[in-house]
Amino acid sequence: MRRRTRAGLGMLGGTRDDDPLANVANLFEAGILLALGFLVALISALNLLTMFDADSKVTITTEKSDGSLEIVVKEGRKTTIRRMTKQVGSGDGTRLGVAYRLADGTVIYVPESQE
Repeated sequence: MRRRTRAGLGMLGGTRDDDPLANVANLFEAGILLALGFLVALISALNLLTMFDADSKVTITTEKSDGSLEIVVKEGRKTTIRRMTKQVGSGDGTRLGVAYRLADGTVIYVPESQE
């Protein structure tokens, strides 16, 4: 009788590990797991878990190199982005109405009558 190795192949018959493309799927899976690990680490390091909470209010302020400011405000499910610059606007225009800020912070615009 002939002896067989663990893989069930003969001594000179080769093994299943001879195919160089056999481990490509394993490398792909390892890459996906590594990317997901980095994503989870980034979210927890930047304390962004509250961004996914539907009842939270989050404000993120970013100042760019040209001096402009970007403010991202997330209130519940509504997200607004405000971009501000240091330039002061000027010019000729027509008064359209009056804006009032209420105690809760909301702004109400009241147009002037068309007389």
